[in-house]
Amino acid sequence: MLQILLLALIVSFTTGLLLIRYAHLHARFSSDGDVTGVQKFHATPVPRIGGLPIMLGLVAGCALSGFLNTTGWVLLLLLSALPAFAAGFIEDLTKKVGPLPRLLATFIAAGLGYFLIHAGLWRLDLPFLDRLLQHYWLISLLLTMVAVGGVAHAVNIIDGYNGLSGMVAVFIFLAIAYVCFKVHDIVLMSVCFAMVGAILGFLFWNFPRGLIFAGDGGAYLIGFMIAELSVLLVARNTAVSPWFPLLCVIYPVFETIFSIYRRKFLQGRAVGYPDALHLHQMVYKRMVLWMVGSKEARHLTQRNSMTSPYLWVLASFSVVPAMLFWSNTWVLMLLVLLFVLAYLRLYRMIVRFKTPRWMVLRRDDSSR
Repeated sequence: MLQILLLALIVSFTTGLLLIRYAHLHARFSSDGDVTGVQKFHATPVPRIGGLPIMLGLVAGCALSGFLNTTGWVLLLLLSALPAFAAGFIEDLTKKVGPLPRLLATFIAAGLGYFLIHAGLWRLDLPFLDRLLQHYWLISLLLTMVAVGGVAHAVNIIDGYNGLSGMVAVFIFLAIAYVCFKVHDIVLMSVCFAMVGAILGFLFWNFPRGLIFAGDGGAYLIGFMIAELSVLLVARNTAVSPWFPLLCVIYPVFETIFSIYRRKFLQGRAVGYPDALHLHQMVYKRMVLWMVGSKEARHLTQRNSMTSPYLWVLASFSVVPAMLFWSNTWVLMLLVLLFVLAYLRLYRMIVRFKTPRWMVLRRDDSSR
């Protein structure tokens, strides 16, 4: 596992280094030059093709896993991931691929996984639904496509600050790897370690300096792999509750559901209308008050990066309990509900300016 992690990390790290070093050669296509949008929080144009180092690191790690474990299905897993990554990566280069085509691409990727490597949802530990899923493969396929595509899109939504979605994903992959270890699913665990290595190699350049962004290609790839490995873990190991992966990803998933509700019913806007009201953006604006008002690039970058640890802690409140109760469906269901209530409570406190003082990072002018 260490060999796989290190190989993926080295390949990702090196690719990221080369992309940053020679950014002038591809900046015309790869840089995110829009620094004024409602969801933009960087000060200068930055390459947004960090998905490429992650993908190459994953390919290297999976190739080594396939060689060491003498199995070829991990290569089929990579083939399944290709549509999700490609749609996002093309958007990073052209800025012309909308959210719907990217979402449809993840549905296609999930469908490929369903047929190529039997990555399907056949049980939710809810008797009536389980009977439907087991007797009607089309329902299982549709549910799998929606679930995988939804998680991939959710990870893209929280990809707003340096290190945020990347480190949350590392937490989730380590949790999945832990459960793989408990049920002796070594090959699946090796893919988790390949993803961890690939993301860490990218994060070296992304956090805290923000020298490169994951972009839609990276976010959709990470989200797809989280969802696909979760589906495979549950499908291959009956001891694992299907609510384990749901609790692991409840932060980005509920962030997405709440955003849809907020835009549609509270604001009366289209679901896809961009705004700056996601939880991570509210934390940035009302809790991370360090050097507020400064327009210096280094201050903006530092404040951006200071936001992510708040959400890392929030994500850990779901991932750690999921690891502890990975086989207990009823406890996991209760923990999902508790997390949702805690999220809503936190969001309400921030909106109403009632955040506890100890949670607020105050302005500091001493370094000016």
